[in-house]
Order: sequence, then C-alpha cells, then structure tokens
Amino acid sequence: MLVIVSYDIVETKKRTKLAKKLLNYGIRVQYSVFECQLDAEKIEKMKKEVLKFVNLEKDSLRIYELCQSCAVRIQSFGIKAGWEINDDVCEVI
Repeated sequence: MLVIVSYDIVETKKRTKLAKKLLNYGIRVQYSVFECQLDAEKIEKMKKEVLKFVNLEKDSLRIYELCQSCAVRIQSFGIKAGWEINDDVCEVI
C-alpha cells in the first residue's frame, strides 16, 4: 500500500530524528512529506516508532493510506522522485 506521511514538528531535534526514522520506511518527496510502500504490519510498526517524536499538543503528524485506485491517480510535477505505480507494482523513480 502506498502511504503518505506528512508532519509539522516544532522542535528541530525531534523533527530531524523523525525524518531519519522515516527514511527507513520510504522516500522523502518534500521537506516534511514521505512516500512509503508498506504492508499493514509495517504501517503499525512505523506508527509506533514515529509517534515517539510527536508532541500531540504542539505537533502534527498525518498518515494517508492510499488504495491502489487512488494511488494511480497521483500527479507529480517537478524534480522530486516518487513512486511510479503501474498496476500492482510500485517502483521508485
């Protein structure tokens, strides 16, 4: 499943650690946006790991799980690579 993770973390140190952790799961497509190709088990593992860096009173973390029919409609323009989705196969471009 294609998963989009975006965040707005106030503390620089936590923001940096969160970004490094997300690199274990996907690719950075914008400064605070990652695209990840994960199964349900890895999504749950990722959530547990990244929520450690989020202050629920000050910060924001969004996780979008996209079905195949939604993922194929993503339009991307510009220099950043993302996931190329063809049928049931996802590849980094």
